[in-house]
Amino acid sequence: MARLPILMYHEVALKDSEGLTISAKNLEAQFAYLAEKGFQTYHFKELEQIHKNTFKKNIVITFDDAYLSHLKYAAPLLKKYNLKATFFAPLHFLGKTDLWNTSQLNIMTIEQLKSLDPEIIELGFHSFYHKKYTELSNAETEADTRRCMEFVSEHELDFSPVLAYPYGKFPREKLENKIFEKILSQNGIKYGVRIGNRINKYPFKKPYQIERIDVRGEWSLWTFRQKIRFGKLF
Repeated sequence: MARLPILMYHEVALKDSEGLTISAKNLEAQFAYLAEKGFQTYHFKELEQIHKNTFKKNIVITFDDAYLSHLKYAAPLLKKYNLKATFFAPLHFLGKTDLWNTSQLNIMTIEQLKSLDPEIIELGFHSFYHKKYTELSNAETEADTRRCMEFVSEHELDFSPVLAYPYGKFPREKLENKIFEKILSQNGIKYGVRIGNRINKYPFKKPYQIERIDVRGEWSLWTFRQKIRFGKLF
């Protein structure tokens, strides 16, 4: 089995930041480190290639919410360092702002998503309405997932069958979780990603509970290095 840390980023800003916002300067330092150390990045649709390659340092980079800052700062840095990433988009909010949060951050438009280089950036789902799946009924979860599929078909968007759960929330009770995962599978979703901060092994034992490391804006490069090595530090 291959070791596979998955990074989770959110907003990117010019100034020094903390929490889920990272400065472009720190983001570049992290990308430069990954490139210098020979990490091989993958899109989710490419993961089956891991066992065909000889790379020992594998990693997946993800960005949630499809903020305009991802187009402005992250995409050029990915290209500069020859890295790949997955951008997760909450489809109802394309061309709008993060209305579920501060309403201050702009989200990419359909046209901007289409302008992204597919060799560098893979698109994934972040639900349609950015609601917690723990607060939705089974019927609402199915309706949201179907709307996602209809939307990308209507607008001729190329999305991979991977879903990032808003707020990292998903049903955990055994029966509810089984129904939840069945809904996703029947609607074409192959992978579901949460938070968790642990290092995954590929092939995934639980493909609808894939864990990600939430990168914090205040981290030093040393902390970043330790997190992708060990996952949870304490």
